[in-house]
Amino acid sequence: MSEDVTPVVQKLVDGLQLSEADWARLIGSSDLIALGMAADAVRRRRHDDRVTFVQVLEVPVDGEQLEGPIPKQTGEVRVTGCPASHATAVAAVRAVVAHAGAVPVTGFAFADLDAVSGHDRNRLGTLLGDLRAAGLAQLGEVSAEGLRDPDGALAVLRSSGVTAARVTLGTATGDVALSLIRQVASWEGVGQVCRCLAPLPRVGPSPPSTGYADLRQVALARLLVDNIESIQVDWSRYGPKLAQVALTFGADDVDAVPVAGGENQGWRRSPGEEIRRNITGAGFTPVPRDGRFEALDVDPGSERRAGH
Repeated sequence: MSEDVTPVVQKLVDGLQLSEADWARLIGSSDLIALGMAADAVRRRRHDDRVTFVQVLEVPVDGEQLEGPIPKQTGEVRVTGCPASHATAVAAVRAVVAHAGAVPVTGFAFADLDAVSGHDRNRLGTLLGDLRAAGLAQLGEVSAEGLRDPDGALAVLRSSGVTAARVTLGTATGDVALSLIRQVASWEGVGQVCRCLAPLPRVGPSPPSTGYADLRQVALARLLVDNIESIQVDWSRYGPKLAQVALTFGADDVDAVPVAGGENQGWRRSPGEEIRRNITGAGFTPVPRDGRFEALDVDPGSERRAGH
């Protein structure tokens, strides 16, 4: 391992607080292999060799509602898009929950719900509570980009009893993303209401990022953010190859694996089987989960929950 980052990594292993110089040393390192090895060690200490993944069925909030049975491999039904109003959001969740049955329903971005509520935290808290009562299992995301009052955002989530699946960095890359990662690392109690940090852009950045930059950002997220349990990569957005390599650079959860692949592929070439092969090929144990981050039975054709 590079001598530049070894002392800092040892601090992380020992659970010690990093100094300004330590942060600068990690962020300034160009030794991708050293950063990746360090991040892998940290993620294995937290999660051993387990990698969770979820197969997602998306439903637009302003589109047609679900029809027909939910595919048995579905771990999460996700309502996408920005609702036009409080009532629209609640009605959409209620309808999807009624159709999804036991499959958890998630959806919406914190910023969109805040805007719908007129940036009034009391109204936002009421909306979150109503969504929870309608059956929303988790909020989709809290974006650190543009979030002016993180403490207030986390407080309204706690008071409403709603948790978020992930903290995202919006469209940020490079130094801007690293600045946001550092901010997230300072948010007190964020891990109590947000399960994952997704350090890569959820939409295409401009200019496009490189594989080197993406993997470095994943590794630094795992090394620098110790107040959130998991580091997540988006399968649909970044594809199986980068997602697989990201697992060796600190990621431990794979989001948005499609429920179904192309026609006439057969189950052996289905997305569920492909993600299992990729996780195993990276040296980890695949663990399918649902939208509440509860483990599902390892049998890809079963809806039984592990331990039940």
